[in-house]
Amino acid sequence: MDSQTSQSSQAPQSPHTFQVDLRGLVDLLSHHLYSSPKVYLRELLQNAVDAITARRAEQPDAPATVRLYVEGDGGALRVEDSGVGLTESDVHSLLATIGRSSKRREGLESARSDFLGQFGIGLLACFVVAERIRVVSRSARTPGAPPVEWTATDDGSYTVRTLPDAARPEPGTTVHLVARAGAGEWLTEERVRSLARDFGSLLPYDVRVGEEAVTDLPAPWDRPYPSPATRRVALARHCHDLFGFTPLDSIDLDVPLAGVRGVAYVLPSAVSPAQRAGHRVHLKGMLLTERAEQLLPDWAFFVRCVLDTDSLRPTASRESLYEDETLAGVRDALGERIRSWLTGLAAGDPERLAAFLSVHHLGVKSLARHDSEMLRTMLPWLPFETTDGRLSLEEFAQRHPVVHFTRTVEEYRQVAPIASAQGVGVVNGGYTYDAELVAALPSVRPGTVVAELDADTVTAHLDTVDPAEELALAGFLAAARAKLDPLGCDVTLRSFHPLSVPALHLDDRAARHEQARADAEEQADDLWAGILGSLRGSAPRARLVLNHLNPLIRKVSSLRDPELIGTATESLYGQALLMAQRPLRPADSALLNRAFLGLLEWATHTESGEDDRR
Repeated sequence: MDSQTSQSSQAPQSPHTFQVDLRGLVDLLSHHLYSSPKVYLRELLQNAVDAITARRAEQPDAPATVRLYVEGDGGALRVEDSGVGLTESDVHSLLATIGRSSKRREGLESARSDFLGQFGIGLLACFVVAERIRVVSRSARTPGAPPVEWTATDDGSYTVRTLPDAARPEPGTTVHLVARAGAGEWLTEERVRSLARDFGSLLPYDVRVGEEAVTDLPAPWDRPYPSPATRRVALARHCHDLFGFTPLDSIDLDVPLAGVRGVAYVLPSAVSPAQRAGHRVHLKGMLLTERAEQLLPDWAFFVRCVLDTDSLRPTASRESLYEDETLAGVRDALGERIRSWLTGLAAGDPERLAAFLSVHHLGVKSLARHDSEMLRTMLPWLPFETTDGRLSLEEFAQRHPVVHFTRTVEEYRQVAPIASAQGVGVVNGGYTYDAELVAALPSVRPGTVVAELDADTVTAHLDTVDPAEELALAGFLAAARAKLDPLGCDVTLRSFHPLSVPALHLDDRAARHEQARADAEEQADDLWAGILGSLRGSAPRARLVLNHLNPLIRKVSSLRDPELIGTATESLYGQALLMAQRPLRPADSALLNRAFLGLLEWATHTESGEDDRR
């Protein structure tokens, strides 16, 4: 008994075959693998082109034609090719077996680089739009073999039979599709023509819908033109037809080692660096995707590309590119082509470069912050906002021994008018990439001194007031400081130009951080107040710098009434905040409202009352 049980457990068992629910698989393809039912036409074209490629590998002079015919009112489609064809055994082993590729048979594996299809999905994708597929094929490899017919429906059943010679006199394959319910629109003549032209315009064989040619070779970037100007106009027209815009310029993308040929079109308007560009990629002439996002370096967001390649690897859906070392190498090579184009403009066509930078300086700045050579090349051209106007860093550095810069736009707005009047040059580093580029300036321009401008530096450039005069105003300054102390702001007296500015509000990031912490501590419960209190720093506080040369400050400083001094100080503080274009905290808004009402009350006093207050 035990012996029999042991022998039974060790006996080989028959293998089982997976059972595939074709309708479920088609639903999976249409909803998860493919982005649109339109890929059915690409699969038909792909199979036809691969069949022709296979035949020509053995018969170089064989015809190379693909014909698509819409039958009836659009409910059926017929696709004929002059390819290698199939025998009855081929049909059983290839068409009826999901996942097997005809490119693997009879030594053709060695030539797979010539084929578009890499995954053997084949006609399965056609079930996305068709309820029935009929294939009639005759083999070019076995001349005596009769034509064979394979008919399949979307329930997973199929039939195979041989046909008389008259059914298919010449080698090749004809595919008949009958639309499934609700998918008839994909088989209309207009839609088939549009899809065929979109997918197959660069295919190397003669492809037609009816009598209308689909292929349009050579590609626009490879055609001969009478002059460079004519070529530029032709490429601009191609870009408009393809992407819907007229480019500022076009850049040839030729990487022979990677089998890449194409063109990059420069966008005519600025775009966000975060916007993902969609590029059109053809694989051996067949459109692979029109939304390739990883084709170029991130900094090259100012171009849209269209190219043909025979080396990049598609994903399983053949609608995007597989991220591998080859794609990384192609991305670097294409980035180098765009970089070379920029360098060429800088060297030989400054007007076109200026027109380009007026729109896309952000993209070049993004490149230059990682590429010192590009920064050195673009230094005379990249525009920056400065206290001397809109200048390049090269020109600004020639004017000023020290290149001061701020890291935020708010800081620049605080100090720009005063610094300019004091002869201090400042670059606004608050815009994207600008602070990084200014900080990197000494690396490409040796000897240049770069310094971040803060409140202490600005105050140091302002003239001090005569000690005797400042001592005479000690009472006024004490009252003003007491008024602003709850707001975390000190009061300082200086003399500076322009005279029209009565007061200047200065702070830096450390001071703002400390103020934000203090505000949070004030509003927190006991536990959080204790935690935030332990984080209290020694950062300098914001300061209100009063201009002793300003006539209004001289009048206000002569006031004796502490309440009136407080109202005037709050008004000066609020006006300085507004001049700096700083966002106002709730406490600042309340102060402005209170100061405004206080000034109105002061202004509406009777003359005698006003005299008493004085």
